[in-house]
This record gives sequence, C-alpha cells and structure tokens, in this order.
Amino acid sequence: MKELFILLKQGNKAALTAGIVNAIIATIRGIAFALTGNVAMFAETMHGIGDAANQFFVYIGSALSKKAPTERFPSGFGRLVNLVLLGAVLIVGIMSYETIKEGVHHIIHPTESAGFAIVVSVLAIGVVLESSVLYKAMKEIMHETNSSAKGMQIIFKSFQLVGKAKPATKLVFMEDLVAAGGGLLALAAVIISKYTGFHALEGIASVIIGIMMFFVVGKVFLDNAAGVIGESDDEMEIQIGQLVMQDPLVKDIQELVVIKEGEHFHVEVKVELAPTLTIAEADNVRLRIEAKIGQVEGITDVIIEFVKDDGILNWKPEENPNI
Repeated sequence: MKELFILLKQGNKAALTAGIVNAIIATIRGIAFALTGNVAMFAETMHGIGDAANQFFVYIGSALSKKAPTERFPSGFGRLVNLVLLGAVLIVGIMSYETIKEGVHHIIHPTESAGFAIVVSVLAIGVVLESSVLYKAMKEIMHETNSSAKGMQIIFKSFQLVGKAKPATKLVFMEDLVAAGGGLLALAAVIISKYTGFHALEGIASVIIGIMMFFVVGKVFLDNAAGVIGESDDEMEIQIGQLVMQDPLVKDIQELVVIKEGEHFHVEVKVELAPTLTIAEADNVRLRIEAKIGQVEGITDVIIEFVKDDGILNWKPEENPNI
C-alpha cells in the first residue's frame, strides 16, 4: 500500500486536475439536465462523465507505469500507461454513442427545454473551468518539451508541440480542447434555439459533440496502440546519435533504435570502434556514452554493443525523411 501511494504521487498531475474538475462539472451538469431535460446539457453531461473517468484512469496508469522492473516483469511497466489509455477510450466511446443517439432522437422529436437560465449558466461555468484545465495542459506541454513561452504564445506553441508531449498529457489536452469547444457549441445551440424556436438545433449540437468525442477516441486509440506495440522515435534517435558521435573514439553508428515505452525510452545502439582499442578503452567509451545518454530526460534503459569499424559511414541522420 505504501508503494502505491508513492507511485500515485508520481502520476500525471494534469490528468488528476482534469479528472477532478470534470467530475465536478459532470455533477453540476447532471443536476441541471435532471431539472431541465435539455438535450445539449445531456450531451455535455455524458462528455463530462467520460472525460472524468478517462482522466482518472490516465492518472492511475501514468503512476503505475513508473513501477520499478520486477523479476517477473524485467522490462518494467512503461507501456502500462498505453494499455490503460486503450481501456479508457472505451468509456469515451460508449458516452459518444449515447450522446449521438440522444441527439438524433431530439432532432426527430424536437421539444423546447425548460430552465433556460440554469442551462446557460451551467454551460458557461463549464466552459470557463474546462478552458482553465486546457490552459494548464498547455503549460504542461511546454514543461515536458522543455520549451519556453509566455501568455498567448503558450496557446499557439502547445498546438505545435502536443505531438511530443507524454501520452497522458496529450490525452488531457485533446479531451479538454474538445470539451471546451463542445461547451461553446452547446451554449450557442441553446441560445439560438431559445430565440428562434429551432429546437432541433440542440439535437444537432449533441450529435456534433458526440462525433468530436469519437474523433478523440480514434486518435487516442491509434497513438496508444502504437505505444503498446513499441514505436520508434525519430527525433530522439537523432538526439542520441549526436551524443554518441561526440565521443572522440567513436568512428560510426551502425545501428540505433529508440523505442518509446509509455513515457520512457529504451535505447539500443551498435557503435563502431577502431580495432586497435583495448577492452579497457572500449569500456571507458561505454561509460562515457551511457553517462551522456543518461542525462536525457525519459531514457530509462540503454544497451550498447561494439563492433569493428568497417570504414563505411552509416550514420547519416540528414537522410531520415521523418526529420
């Protein structure tokens, strides 16, 4: 139990904050839906429940993924966060289906909702809270990518760097981006339907929100399925390769693979050395390379293999089409 609490302290803070905020928002919206029967409010309630459950799962998964390797699981638990996220998207998928189904029903049988003031107030509060969580996720992206930005620059730069963020942070960013956008859409639909009498618009908004949720499900599923299998990281390979080639005794890099495992990276590198080096000199090279690579954030495992220099230059990072 003590180990569990220690691990939970290391969980993704953005996911925990988002989970708490979305749980509060979902509760308030659920009460408002029970009082008014507003279908747009129902859509946002389902959205809030799905996001809250999802983000709590993410927080727990990101914490457990930091558990040290055991005799039974010598490779560690780095990919556990990807497995948890794959399970979590099922919850959002179910909520998405329910949201679309209710929206279609309201389009076919449009009715005027009661409690206009309550609905508008609750939706507006939800947008403000979700926007604050989204901004926190943006700042977390800046932190994880070692980028600096202030004010409005954080917003624009986070969209550019979100692909490099940790899986949990990326999920929080995507979910709250959709949540804030969905809240604004629902708010606009409620106001327009009130003053135009076009009550089917609330159902249309519900369907659009459900589709947006399905987009998050698909994106998160594909990203984390790749993570579970083991996905190479081209940019990290370039960074590690440059560090290895800085050693004066390294002639070339014959092979280099960096596998992303959850929030961590596993490095395997085959280095070419001059055949005249002694075992002691080669061991010193290994120690220097390990020390350099170990300074890179997220690297948890390094395997270095030495081979004789073949005189042919293999390390040409500029030829990598992904960089």
